[in-house]
Amino acid sequence: MAELNLQPNIDDPDGFYAELLAAHEGLEKVESDALNARLVLVLANHIGDRHVLRQALAAAALKKED
Repeated sequence: MAELNLQPNIDDPDGFYAELLAAHEGLEKVESDALNARLVLVLANHIGDRHVLRQALAAAALKKED
Protein backbone atom coordinates (compact mmCIF):
# COMPACT_ATOMS: atom_id res chain seq x y z
CA MET A 1 0.00 0.00 0.00
CA ALA A 2 1.41 3.40 -0.99
CA GLU A 3 1.88 6.21 1.50
CA LEU A 4 1.33 9.91 0.92
CA ASN A 5 4.54 11.78 0.10
CA LEU A 6 4.61 15.13 1.92
CA GLN A 7 8.25 15.86 1.04
CA PRO A 8 9.07 18.39 -1.74
CA ASN A 9 8.58 16.44 -4.97
CA ILE A 10 7.79 18.94 -7.75
CA ASP A 11 10.39 19.91 -10.31
CA ASP A 12 10.55 23.72 -10.39
CA PRO A 13 7.91 24.34 -7.69
CA ASP A 14 8.08 28.10 -8.23
CA GLY A 15 7.38 27.61 -11.93
CA PHE A 16 4.40 25.38 -11.14
CA TYR A 17 3.07 27.95 -8.67
CA ALA A 18 3.34 30.64 -11.34
CA GLU A 19 1.43 28.41 -13.78
CA LEU A 20 -1.24 27.77 -11.15
CA LEU A 21 -1.66 31.48 -10.52
CA ALA A 22 -1.78 32.18 -14.26
CA ALA A 23 -4.56 29.59 -14.67
CA HIS A 24 -6.64 31.59 -12.16
CA GLU A 25 -5.87 35.00 -13.63
CA GLY A 26 -8.98 36.91 -14.60
CA LEU A 27 -11.39 34.40 -13.06
CA GLU A 28 -14.19 35.33 -10.70
CA LYS A 29 -14.11 33.59 -7.30
CA VAL A 30 -16.74 31.04 -8.31
CA GLU A 31 -14.78 30.22 -11.49
CA SER A 32 -11.53 29.98 -9.52
CA ASP A 33 -13.16 27.66 -6.98
CA ALA A 34 -14.51 25.50 -9.82
CA LEU A 35 -11.05 25.32 -11.40
CA ASN A 36 -9.58 24.20 -8.07
CA ALA A 37 -12.27 21.54 -7.69
CA ARG A 38 -11.64 20.21 -11.20
CA LEU A 39 -7.89 20.19 -10.59
CA VAL A 40 -8.35 18.23 -7.34
CA LEU A 41 -10.51 15.65 -9.14
CA VAL A 42 -8.07 15.32 -12.06
CA LEU A 43 -5.13 14.81 -9.69
CA ALA A 44 -7.12 12.44 -7.46
CA ASN A 45 -7.96 10.37 -10.52
CA HIS A 46 -4.29 10.30 -11.47
CA ILE A 47 -3.30 9.12 -7.99
CA GLY A 48 -6.09 6.58 -7.95
CA ASP A 49 -5.11 5.00 -4.61
CA ARG A 50 -7.92 5.54 -2.09
CA HIS A 51 -5.56 5.01 0.85
CA VAL A 52 -3.28 7.80 -0.38
CA LEU A 53 -6.27 10.02 -1.14
CA ARG A 54 -7.60 9.55 2.42
CA GLN A 55 -4.17 10.53 3.76
CA ALA A 56 -4.18 13.61 1.52
CA LEU A 57 -7.64 14.62 2.74
CA ALA A 58 -6.52 14.26 6.35
CA ALA A 59 -3.31 16.23 5.73
CA ALA A 60 -5.19 19.01 3.96
CA ALA A 61 -7.75 19.22 6.77
CA LEU A 62 -5.09 19.83 9.43
CA LYS A 63 -4.89 23.43 10.57
CA LYS A 64 -1.43 24.79 11.22
CA GLU A 65 -0.78 26.40 14.55
CA ASP A 66 0.39 30.04 14.31
